[in-house]
Amino acid sequence: MPLLQLGDAGEAVAALQTQLKKLGFYPYTIDGDFGEKTQAAVEAFQQQKQLQVDGKAGHITLGQIEMIVKAAAATPVNIEDITLAQQICIGSDASNVAHHWPIICQSMRRLDLADPLMLLMAMATVYTETGRFCPIDEYKSHYNTSEGGHDFDLYDDRHDLGNQGAPDGALFKGRGYIQLTGRDNYRDIGERLGMGTKLVQQPELANDPIIAADILSMFLKRGETGIRQALTTGNLAKARKKVNGGSHGLQTFTQCFTRGEQLLLA
Repeated sequence: MPLLQLGDAGEAVAALQTQLKKLGFYPYTIDGDFGEKTQAAVEAFQQQKQLQVDGKAGHITLGQIEMIVKAAAATPVNIEDITLAQQICIGSDASNVAHHWPIICQSMRRLDLADPLMLLMAMATVYTETGRFCPIDEYKSHYNTSEGGHDFDLYDDRHDLGNQGAPDGALFKGRGYIQLTGRDNYRDIGERLGMGTKLVQQPELANDPIIAADILSMFLKRGETGIRQALTTGNLAKARKKVNGGSHGLQTFTQCFTRGEQLLLA
C-alpha cells in the first residue's frame, strides 16, 4: 500500500477520501487532493482507533480503514440501533439516548414514520431542542422573557400561538422532546392524540417521556408532507423551519442530520 500524505493527489487520494467519508470523518467533496482537510480526517481516524497520529495514510492506517469499511458494508445499518444513535448525538448523555430513543422509535412506528428519513428528522430535532436528549422545560431567556418582566411574558400575548394573555406564556412554554409551545399547539396536538383537552389542562404532561414521544411524532405527522419534501431535496433549513418556525438551532440540526446521513450511508 502507498503512503499518502499532505501534498499528494490522484486516484488513490480520492479513494481514501471516499472511504473516510463513508466512515463519517470527511464530510467534504471528493477532489483527490490530500490537503489540510484530508489530513485532519486521517488524524481524527487515527486518534479514534488509537493509531499513531501523524496525518499520514500508510499501510497500517489504510489497512484499518479498508477493514472497517468492508465490515460496515457487510453489516446493515439500522437507525433504531442505540449505539448508532449515540454516535450521531455527540455530546448528549449516552444513557439518555439509550433510554429515550427506543420510546421515540416506538411512537414514530405507530404513525408510520419509522423510515430512516423521518427517524433521522426526529433524532436531529430532539438533539437540537433538548441537547441532553430527554424531555425538558424551555429555559428562560431573552427570547421569551423581557428584562424585568415575569417569566415567559413575551409569550403571553402571542396570538399566533393562540395564547390569551398571562399566564399563558408560562403555562404553554416549550416542553418535551420537541419543545411544544403555545396554547393552540397544546390543544391541537392533544386532540390529535385523543387526549381531548387534557394537555391544555395539564400542560406539564408534555414532559412525560411516552406522551412527549407521541407529541413529537404527531407534530412531525402533522407536517409530514412538507417535511419529507424538504428533506428529499436537501433543504434542511426548510425542514427545520417546519418544526421550529424559524432558523434557531439550524446549525446544530444540520450537523446532527448530516452526521446521521454519513453514518447510515457508510
